[in-house]
Amino acid sequence: MSVQISPLAESLPAFLKQRNYSAIAVLVDANTKRFCYPAIKNSLPKHKIITIRAGEQFKNLATCEAVWQTLTDAEFDRHALLIDLGGGVIGDLGGFCAATYKRGIDFIQIPTTLLAQVDASVGGKLGIDFHGFKNHIGVFKLPEAVLIDTVFFQTLPELELRSGFAEIIKHCLIADAAKWNVIRRRDLDQQNWDDLVAHSVEIKKNIVTQDPNERGIRKILNFGHTLGHALETHFLADPKRRLMHGEAIAAGMIAEAFIANRKGMIETGLLEQIEEYLFSIYGRVTLVESDLEPVLKLTLQDKKNRNGQVRMALLDGPGSCAFDVPVTKAEMSRALDYYRT
Repeated sequence: MSVQISPLAESLPAFLKQRNYSAIAVLVDANTKRFCYPAIKNSLPKHKIITIRAGEQFKNLATCEAVWQTLTDAEFDRHALLIDLGGGVIGDLGGFCAATYKRGIDFIQIPTTLLAQVDASVGGKLGIDFHGFKNHIGVFKLPEAVLIDTVFFQTLPELELRSGFAEIIKHCLIADAAKWNVIRRRDLDQQNWDDLVAHSVEIKKNIVTQDPNERGIRKILNFGHTLGHALETHFLADPKRRLMHGEAIAAGMIAEAFIANRKGMIETGLLEQIEEYLFSIYGRVTLVESDLEPVLKLTLQDKKNRNGQVRMALLDGPGSCAFDVPVTKAEMSRALDYYRT
């Protein structure tokens, strides 16, 4: 898998020049079709545009069926290419559709959000949500290339930047204590995005290269995601309380850092740093008593679990993370109570 951070006007034609695809399709949603597609249109030969509805709630089998049907109607063969132009939903779903269409066609990721550039596009985790469970159905399959251009940040609202920033914070906490100490002293609008994108991509690429199928060390990338994904899934059905991915993961990191602290894995000072900085960026997700049991129940579907036991990636020091740490329901309940108060 090649990851390039450079202007798309250079990287995309260079990639296509090396290949001889029978057909090309570009997968977009209404937003990326309007704001991002014009940036690549002139760099492409003849191609087909496939437009899907925007939002996590449409990352499902029905949308996949629509994409597969469009490719079938257009008579795309196994030598075709699918270009995923968008955020995490486009990358996850588009890659999954490509990896399964006629047992697999090539695809490349052109991530247009901060979240997708530093997380979803790198690593080959593809999939869709299923009956309310996030990323429940999917495969591991690396794209032929990931082409990153930070020019797309000019089209992003602050909410999107803030959401993606949670994954940058996570990468620093699990793998680079020095970088954590740099970013935690800066507000969101003071961050150097070009530097942080390159930094996060390098961390994730190194970890994925060591463990492409998440059998070991790659699990540390899930810090904050056991409770974070449960929160995100729980609120997905309620449009008034729906969380962005980064908001949910920020809450998850605080709660899971609390668990690590109570297990004696990290000092209280690090926990306080994490909660102080994340609350300053993301505020606090409002949790009421009736939310807790459904959220805890959702953790039982987490993909890191083994033999019915919840396993977490937990910090074991600044810039260091352990994985496959058993965690009880009581520990998670206390962590959510801590987060609430």
